[in-house]
Amino acid sequence: MDLLIGSVFILFMALSLGLHLFSLPGNWLILGLMVLWRISHPEAAAGMDTTFFIIAGGLALLGELLEFGVQLLGAKRFGGSGKGNVGGIIGALVGAVLGAPFFFGLGALAGALGGAYAGCLLLEIGQGRPFDVAARAAKGAFFGKFLGLGIKFGIGVCLVGLGAAQIWP
Repeated sequence: MDLLIGSVFILFMALSLGLHLFSLPGNWLILGLMVLWRISHPEAAAGMDTTFFIIAGGLALLGELLEFGVQLLGAKRFGGSGKGNVGGIIGALVGAVLGAPFFFGLGALAGALGGAYAGCLLLEIGQGRPFDVAARAAKGAFFGKFLGLGIKFGIGVCLVGLGAAQIWP
């Protein structure tokens, strides 16, 4: 029975990775599932001690920080200003929320990427920068957001691997 329940937990953790496509907190759900496993199976989860959860929580937090940090670096590398970066971050959040109802929720990903571009572009133009310079900075925000999401997803894969190693009997 523990084999079946462990398999279901691992499956749910792996499926949680799909939440990244909807701009939802998949890594935090994976961490929550690991906590739930630890609480419900204390004898089977001896390796899931405080250190394990500090590392797993640190990885989830690192994923969030890198997602936004890489977006900031992308826009900056392509000539974006500080205000353009703020516009890219706000645009990504607004775009993800506005895009969520479309394409069965997959619009959130397109909305986040397009919002990063549009938000950075609008604030760069609003500062009086030429369109071609603003568009280059916005392209950096777009690519940075895309790369940041990829890094966050990769960290989620690591979290699933860490959890599965402790859950699998």
